Amino acid sequence: MGRPEKPVDRSVPACAELADFLRALKAEAGLTYERMATATDGAPSKATLERAASGRSVPAWDTVAAYVSLTMTPTTWLVPWDPMRRARSLWICARRAARAPYYLHKAPDPQMVWGVADFSRALRDQHVWAGCPTPGEMQRMAGPGVLPSSTTRRIIQGHILPVDPAQAIAFLTICHARDLLSWIEAGRRALEKDRPHDVGTYAWVKAHKSMLARQAESDDPALADAPEINVA
Repeated sequence: MGRPEKPVDRSVPACAELADFLRALKAEAGLTYERMATATDGAPSKATLERAASGRSVPAWDTVAAYVSLTMTPTTWLVPWDPMRRARSLWICARRAARAPYYLHKAPDPQMVWGVADFSRALRDQHVWAGCPTPGEMQRMAGPGVLPSSTTRRIIQGHILPVDPAQAIAFLTICHARDLLSWIEAGRRALEKDRPHDVGTYAWVKAHKSMLARQAESDDPALADAPEINVA
């Protein structure tokens, strides 16, 4: 038997909730941090796993995912909810609580976008609302060549917009945005207002029309949100 764990730090309730969830999974699996670290050859280490369930800070998602995977048992698979999905939701809430500016109390509304500055700010707020995934994390999640970390960093800093609607959809999908059609419409509206003669604006017009057509043909609003889109 190892020494008892220190109590969860409850300074940030969302971080504490994630820590409580992780500790409950570990207890259910009957594991120690030593055994968990041994199973991963020390990556993540025992100290990293302990820190992830301390509540003192928000661990990296890779650490949380490894923690959950290590605690999965046949009993875990029988629960009517997905532990990994639940962990992801708690992790996003913890990141949001730790990193979101004081004024951001809900997800941004793309219908409030009227210009390029509005659109850039809404993208940045959506990124924060998703828990501020790093440019490197977003690049890995999007796949090769879709969201280069350098480009993503400049979008997050407010220096540029996504290069085209397809990249915007990738960015927004990773940031858990809802109603992608409204977001592409917002981009079109902003660019038509502030950059009406920019050659890139036509790609947003075409993408918006394409998504509207797909929605009308399918009678299924969800299909308009599919990330695959040809703007050539």
